[in-house]
Amino acid sequence: MVYRLVSGMKIGELRDGMRGIDVEGRITEVGEVRDVRLRTGGGARVSDCTLEDDTGTITLSLWNDDIDKVVSGNTVRIKNGYTRSFRGDVQLNVGRYGTLEVVSEE
Repeated sequence: MVYRLVSGMKIGELRDGMRGIDVEGRITEVGEVRDVRLRTGGGARVSDCTLEDDTGTITLSLWNDDIDKVVSGNTVRIKNGYTRSFRGDVQLNVGRYGTLEVVSEE
């Protein structure tokens, strides 16, 4: 099932397969940056962060330049993101058509 959404979601409302997600939360942890090989060839950098609001937490996967934009304690806004399940956990992704904006720094 694919969900299409409007802005103003809370983390506790996010489910696998959602698209068009606009959500805001605080980065509580920035994971180790690792290099991965892409199916299309070439490589990329990826880091799994923890994003939280007053309704819950979710893993936020950040790729390449987005990794360098955040540190633990930042409040960020994701626009047009999507969720998917990876190894049994629902994760939030910015994706090619989404954006990550740092709203405030701690």
